[in-house]
Amino acid sequence: MSNLIKLNAGVAAIVADDAWQIVHLPAAEAEVKKQAGKVVLFKLTGAESATAEQIAATEVPAGKVVLPLSVWLARKAEFAARVAAGEVGVWLETHELVETLAADQPDLNVFPLIAVFIERFADGRAYSMAALLRTRYGFKGELRALGDVLRDQLFFMKRCGFDAYQIRADRSAQDALASLNDFSEPYQAAVVVDQPVWRRHARS
Repeated sequence: MSNLIKLNAGVAAIVADDAWQIVHLPAAEAEVKKQAGKVVLFKLTGAESATAEQIAATEVPAGKVVLPLSVWLARKAEFAARVAAGEVGVWLETHELVETLAADQPDLNVFPLIAVFIERFADGRAYSMAALLRTRYGFKGELRALGDVLRDQLFFMKRCGFDAYQIRADRSAQDALASLNDFSEPYQAAVVVDQPVWRRHARS
């Protein structure tokens, strides 16, 4: 069974078939970084994501593809026709900058899909990235969360602008689907609700 959940006109459902293929960089030896004797779990914002060798060796299949940001930036000329056909999306890691993508492609709506890969669920940068994409850069297409995506995150991801969620493979998408209704009336304003509850409802 698919673990992809999508929102359509505010209604969430598990998607049986996904036409998009997520393209990954070839594996590389992981560098272990330490600070004060402890392993650093999160990559620093703005750090390099891939080597030139990895980017060049990345295989991109036919059909609809979601490319790593580093591959898009280095090889975008070869995908021009596919972009025009609506067959190319881009995914970013949480340490990569939304500003980098926006500077390269001012109209982000040429991409039908932008995704954010969350290596560890405790990394909150994905929420800020989603909010920036929806508000500052006006992205209207599908905004998908990938990676370590768990049930308890979905409601808050939705409020920040995500409308598709690839649930971690070892978790239940059906259970995660229910989490989108955990709270009936959020108090605060958010990307998807521009006014707090006291402005949305008149008091008698």
